[in-house]
Amino acid sequence: MNASELLANTLSSDATTRQAAEEKLDSASRENYLAYMLMLSAELVNDSSQSHVRNAAGLALKNAISAKETTRQQEYSARWLAIDAPMRKQIKDRALHALASSNGKVGQVAAQFIAAIAAVELPVGQWQELIDTLLGFMNDQSSHAQLRIATLQAIGYICESIKPEILAVKSNEILTAVIHGARKEEAPEVQHSAIQALYNSLEFVRDNFEREGERNYIMQIVCEATQSNATNVQIGAFECLVKIMSLYYDKMAFYMERALFGLTVMGMKHSDEQIALQAIEFWSTVCETETEYAWEAAEAHEYGEIPENESRFFAKIALPEIMPVLLTLLTRQEEEYDEDEWNVSMAAGTCLGLLAQAVADTVVPAVIPFIEANIRSADWHQREAAVMAFGSILEGPDPAVLMPLVNQALQILLDMMADSNVHVKDTVAWTLGRICDHLIGSIKPDVHLHPLVSALVRGLQDNPRVAANCCWALLNLAEQLSFSEGDDQPQSQSNPLSPYYEGIVQALLQITETASNEGNFRTAAYECVVAYVTHSTPDCIPVVQNTAVAILTRMEQLLTMENQILGTDDRNNWNELQSAFCSVISVIRKLGQGVQPLADRIMTLILSLIQRASKTSTVLEDTFLVVGSLASALEQNFSPYMSAFLPSLYPALKAHEDAQLCTVAIGVIGDLSRSLGDQTAQYANAFMSVLLENLQSDVLNRNVKITILSCFGDIALAIGPAFEPFLTTTVGVLRQAGSVTPNPLDIELVEYVTQLREGILEAYTGIVGGFKGTDKVSLLLPHAGTILELIQRCLADGDRTETTVRLAIGLIGDLADSFPNGEIKQLLLTEWIAAELRSKGRGQSPETKRTLKWARDVVKRATA
Repeated sequence: MNASELLANTLSSDATTRQAAEEKLDSASRENYLAYMLMLSAELVNDSSQSHVRNAAGLALKNAISAKETTRQQEYSARWLAIDAPMRKQIKDRALHALASSNGKVGQVAAQFIAAIAAVELPVGQWQELIDTLLGFMNDQSSHAQLRIATLQAIGYICESIKPEILAVKSNEILTAVIHGARKEEAPEVQHSAIQALYNSLEFVRDNFEREGERNYIMQIVCEATQSNATNVQIGAFECLVKIMSLYYDKMAFYMERALFGLTVMGMKHSDEQIALQAIEFWSTVCETETEYAWEAAEAHEYGEIPENESRFFAKIALPEIMPVLLTLLTRQEEEYDEDEWNVSMAAGTCLGLLAQAVADTVVPAVIPFIEANIRSADWHQREAAVMAFGSILEGPDPAVLMPLVNQALQILLDMMADSNVHVKDTVAWTLGRICDHLIGSIKPDVHLHPLVSALVRGLQDNPRVAANCCWALLNLAEQLSFSEGDDQPQSQSNPLSPYYEGIVQALLQITETASNEGNFRTAAYECVVAYVTHSTPDCIPVVQNTAVAILTRMEQLLTMENQILGTDDRNNWNELQSAFCSVISVIRKLGQGVQPLADRIMTLILSLIQRASKTSTVLEDTFLVVGSLASALEQNFSPYMSAFLPSLYPALKAHEDAQLCTVAIGVIGDLSRSLGDQTAQYANAFMSVLLENLQSDVLNRNVKITILSCFGDIALAIGPAFEPFLTTTVGVLRQAGSVTPNPLDIELVEYVTQLREGILEAYTGIVGGFKGTDKVSLLLPHAGTILELIQRCLADGDRTETTVRLAIGLIGDLADSFPNGEIKQLLLTEWIAAELRSKGRGQSPETKRTLKWARDVVKRATA
């Protein structure tokens, strides 16, 4: 079979034919990669082949060099670069030739393939002539429209996939070509491709935006494009304005006053929904930016500093213009709509919520007249819009301003839970949830709680969408009434919800007895049950116990039904239910040692579920979370279950290809170590062996390795001096990991190294804590200098996080506390430590400030 037939068969409607063709292509790529790429590239430029076959060839080429997963992308990149340069050039020349195809789809897929190659070669200094070649196509007056379109698509894809600094030296030329193609004089198809390319290049033309003349020209072209006769050009232009506002807010004052206010307000009123959506998104972006700047300004004011960014208050200035439009758009609801399909009514509600956060109290008088005029309207569109408007402004304004309004509206809202229209009830339930979340102080237990709970519990029997929002409201009620007592106060024996606990949980369990999960209401109900168990007070412990028993019974029944599973939908439903059950049982740590009578039953069920869980589902992860919770509740009384559970844990620890499962399994080792304490010593050798083996894996995701380092600390803290056999090896691993220094331009790697260092600090904290106060603490002395070197590196990092600071300072204190007699006095007297301990923890949380004070006192004693 030739390449053309094979590629055509990959598009066959017959599954068997399609699968066989895909397998043959996959086999060809593995057996002789170069021949495979040459074959496909020849087909890509074969004018006698049908366009769908050429298109399939282009996609196969792109997929042979581009992958979403980082490890696989590294493999693909190495495989491509291993091809001799002349052979690669032949394939690349064919790709460039395909750009000129008269068929737009072939040109577009060639553009995608070119961008995939560029993403591999440009970062390593190869194919430097590519950008000049593409610009040549654009500057050649004889180039036909289709070549210009495909070239612009290639430029856009390249800008989207490559870090800006790699293309920085060509930014002026790229921008010139793109802007030229985006002019209103160009054909609409060319203009659309240029606008898309401009959107993708906006991040790396920062220098151009700094220059007023160039900035003016770019903004002129984009603003003109919003008035194009071609709808797709208008949509793309508004998308550009959204991104420009997010990237260059500080440069927008002139353009807002001259053009953008008017253009975007008119855009929101546009009859084409896609244009209106982008214009609304523009104002959502403005509001998000100005809310962030308001937080920065408040923090700077607290410390007597000048904020780094200055708000221009565009939202407050434009409020009289945009508010009427948003309120009108709220009434554009559709009778039947898909919740996953974004529409102007949803977008307007979201924008109104962001606007309330940006302009605070100013939003209230602008919205209240609309609410009062429409809340009792005969038209459901008006009623629902009024409730949506009210719910949207509940976060942002001062609670003191909102609470009187909530008190007036609460009974009206509760009555509207019986509205004849499901859209209205859905939005009312959502608004009640917002009140419970943001304005819990307005709900007076002796006045409002009974009617509120009653209305929400009745709503659980309503339409699935209404039921899901009632679950959310009940969840917020439980969380906020729990938090309102204050995190630093001891838990009281009861809270205002206690009398309703049993009824609420029973109602939630009742609605979950269904085979359907429409609108995710069943999932929402189980999440709500978890919240009520988590926040239960001592007087509600019987409800928690009964809930646990009910869920265990359901798990047992579902396990017996497994043989009745007939298809994918049944299996998905089975997995979903078992995950929900596990999420409830995972909070059994709330019962503490009181879970002991149920422990045998729980472990029997969990071990059975582990055996039956599909390797591709998340159920296996959920079972491990249950085990971790049970161990935390039972502490050393979990020991009898270890021999039965460990054979199930080790395969998960070795599942290097499944990063999430492996991460959860490592977390269970941490749970077990903390629970079993010194009993962990008998398992430490096996734990450490598999963890060290995992660190050597080339397949395991690097983020999982951070979890492993942290787990070393859990084991060391649990077994104390018994960690001695692993100390030297572990410190060596930590030293090597701590030496990683990121390229500051690689943001992803910078974030990874930050997390890596936090994992190392957690490991050292556990190790030092395990040896501190024992007769083997002297084993730490040879490593004290290494630990402090790492701490210094972490604290010297300009991008350090508060977590890093707290861990590093705490570790200094732990070391000082381990050697109170001056054994490491000289190390602790270095200037950088003194400087860090002199700081006042400005801008840090109370926890960090307490850690700093404690470390300061301990170091002072150790160096006296």
